[in-house]
Amino acid sequence: MEISSKENAAFFSNNIILPVDHSSFKSESSSSKERQSCCGGIKIFLSALSFVYFAKALSGSYLKSTITQIERRFDIPSSLVGVIDGSFEIGNLLIIILVSYFGAKLHRPRIIGAGCLIMSAGTFLIAMPQFFMGRYRYERFPSIINSTDSLSPCLQEKNQIPHSTLEKSQSKINAGCEKEAGSSMWIYVLLGNLLRGIGETPIQPLGITYIDDYAVEENAALYIGCVQTLAIIGPIFGFLLGSLCAKLYVDIGFVDLDSVTITHKDVQWVGAWWLGYLIAGVISVLASIPFWFLPKHLPKPEGRKDSSSSSEQSKFITEDNKERQKSYQQHVKFAELAKDFLPSLKNLFGNPVYFLYLCASIIQFNSLIGMVTYKPKYIEQQYGQTSSKTNFVIGLINIPAVAFGIFSGGLIMKKFRINVLGAAKLSLGSSFFGYLLLLSLFAMGCENSDVAGLTVSYHGTKQITHYEQALFSECNSGCVCSKNDWDPICGENGITYISACLAGCQASNGSGKNTVFYNCSCVGILESSSRSSSAVVGLCQKENECPKMFLYFLVISVITSYTLSVGGTPGYILLLRCIKPHLKSFALGIYTLAVRVLAGIPAPVYFGVAIDTTCLKWGSKRCGGRGACRLYDSRALRYVYLGLTLVLGTGSIFFSIAVLWVLRKRSIPQDEPISASRRGTGLTKKRKDDFVNSDHLIQTTYWPEKETRL
Repeated sequence: MEISSKENAAFFSNNIILPVDHSSFKSESSSSKERQSCCGGIKIFLSALSFVYFAKALSGSYLKSTITQIERRFDIPSSLVGVIDGSFEIGNLLIIILVSYFGAKLHRPRIIGAGCLIMSAGTFLIAMPQFFMGRYRYERFPSIINSTDSLSPCLQEKNQIPHSTLEKSQSKINAGCEKEAGSSMWIYVLLGNLLRGIGETPIQPLGITYIDDYAVEENAALYIGCVQTLAIIGPIFGFLLGSLCAKLYVDIGFVDLDSVTITHKDVQWVGAWWLGYLIAGVISVLASIPFWFLPKHLPKPEGRKDSSSSSEQSKFITEDNKERQKSYQQHVKFAELAKDFLPSLKNLFGNPVYFLYLCASIIQFNSLIGMVTYKPKYIEQQYGQTSSKTNFVIGLINIPAVAFGIFSGGLIMKKFRINVLGAAKLSLGSSFFGYLLLLSLFAMGCENSDVAGLTVSYHGTKQITHYEQALFSECNSGCVCSKNDWDPICGENGITYISACLAGCQASNGSGKNTVFYNCSCVGILESSSRSSSAVVGLCQKENECPKMFLYFLVISVITSYTLSVGGTPGYILLLRCIKPHLKSFALGIYTLAVRVLAGIPAPVYFGVAIDTTCLKWGSKRCGGRGACRLYDSRALRYVYLGLTLVLGTGSIFFSIAVLWVLRKRSIPQDEPISASRRGTGLTKKRKDDFVNSDHLIQTTYWPEKETRL
């Protein structure tokens, strides 16, 4: 399969000079076999790369779907979850330059296969804490946990608790503190995600450039669009797998499920988040197998035998010496590659189209990564949905819209034969209309749940000051309650109380999920009758308008996802065609590196910090200290989450406009007088004849005349 450029040249020169006889028929037959081999090889690689994209997208999207589960399981804030999510990008950062620069000169398929194995090892490591840490503990009133002890929630004196029960509970807490103080198991999740990022590094820069090198030029955009479209199946399965695992209790197989007193609708519920990582790790191992049997090189398509660049690139890039480039492609030493690293980097950043598009992409990915990372949390907190339903909706409705948008972008590029200038317009238009649609989501939010002492007073009045002291009132003044507890109950009046004690409940009946509290003095404040007031376990449902708002949100979200995704493939083509052919892999690597460092790492962190500022009630760890957030201010969360997304998106649009402006400024009309092309040397005339193949082309002065050879 491996054919050198000199052998190709000799092969085609022999075909040209031979007369039409048996040898010519033989050469035609070999040419036909070569075309079939080329088409078969690129299609096999295309299938293998699509499956790898599926595998990496599945594990990545599954991580997004388990953000809230990990936050509750390890009792950490959103900002720390953002650091864990960003560790994937840090893994990319460690080796992206080496892989993209040196990897293009080595055996690209095998490097991708090795990356898949590393990625699977990291995925398995993420799931390991489940097998090393103790069972999950959640906050519950003693009578709910143990039905044999009939205790009054409102403890007027501490000695009302039986001494044996108090002593047993205290010993359990102390044992738990000793275990927690000795380990921070979330670090294993961070390290596993870091390793997963290292393994994923070679897939994009080496895989995309391999396709662009050996595919027929007019099919390259469609192939890239197909790879990215098929890769969207990964997130679909990832979120659906997250939905399934979120319904299963975290310690399934380790505890008796009948003893679990909370349901998947409870804010303290943690699903079997670790199970999906084991499945994703196995899939990554399977995805690595085909790449060990693929060749280092494929035969060039017939239309690209005599040129190292596509005709689209020839409109933009001057090739002064093709013989040098051919010799460059054969025997390259690492020392020579390292020597030309800085000149190549200078060449890329001296390209204004590449630099401006890079800036636009960095800002846009800050917006998109932050939005996607916390979208499940936003839906759960804003619309009162469960983790399982949230992941199901995102996987089954939202992700297919993204897939259809990416495929549509590639199809439009192929059908209308859009050039680089048209690709820039299409990318800008999709971003502009997509962010306009996001503006409408500000009007599609829900009001805060009525929680006594946090969002409403104990008398039912709205908008109280958010101070912990507001949790205490005259109705529960006779009770010995803790302000750190989070064991919500829903009163008959439709108001949620943080605990049965703070609701002033004097008695309880039943056990587990079916516990009912009676004689709740705070609930009775708003009751018109003199009958005893009761409450049940769990949060009260949000207002009746919230389900309708959630439906509107889904519709706009799907349309927005499609609109933004249409510009994905044109953006890739713009990136590949605005640079010199031998720098494609390196340029993609720098592009990926910049996006990882300046968007993938910081975006989840500062989005998480901003979201944490909207928390109304923090949970408490067993040994003291702040845990995960239990309740958010819905209105503030909406403004912070959507506001950050829109501000960043608007900034990226300005840079996209600058890209389009530079392309227009550097273009020359096709009907330019022929005499102007004859003023220069014969070389200039040759360039003019070769380059005028479309409506617009970039001036040769746009690119540095001296080509940097690696």
